[in-house]
Amino acid sequence: MHANFKDLPDDSRVWIYQANRPFTNDEINELKPQMDNFLQKWTAHGMNLKAGVDYPYNRFIVIGLDQSEAGATGCSIDACVRFIQSIEKAYKVDLMDKMNVTYKNGIYIAHKELSDFKIMAKAKSVSPNTIVFNNLVETVGEYKEHWEVPASESWHSRFF
Repeated sequence: MHANFKDLPDDSRVWIYQANRPFTNDEINELKPQMDNFLQKWTAHGMNLKAGVDYPYNRFIVIGLDQSEAGATGCSIDACVRFIQSIEKAYKVDLMDKMNVTYKNGIYIAHKELSDFKIMAKAKSVSPNTIVFNNLVETVGEYKEHWEVPASESWHSRFF
């Protein structure tokens, strides 16, 4: 069952998929009805899942799931991953590689391989104050409060 992401409770589970490039506005407009259709039909053991989606910066797909009525299961998570993989193929974008870092570089959103980010940290091209996207957050509340944070406040801090 599709829900408005902004209406999901703070304890809703989140999955964050970061793209290795920004989606164009046209791609987002194409993607939204596909994602809405998937979420409308998304189930776990025959129970509808109440989920919403957010597309911050045209660079991320953030799926939130209100687990108060029904929670995700292995099969429902697999279905979501398969759907995300179909988006990767259709739009020629990488959404599943967790070994990349996305961060703010002034007004721009930058995306680097983890190894490059480590080198940049050592070279002081990025600092503990650099705003990074902490895709390890697990709930909508954490997403709202701790997703865009200085590197010093996330798992990225180990590189400084």
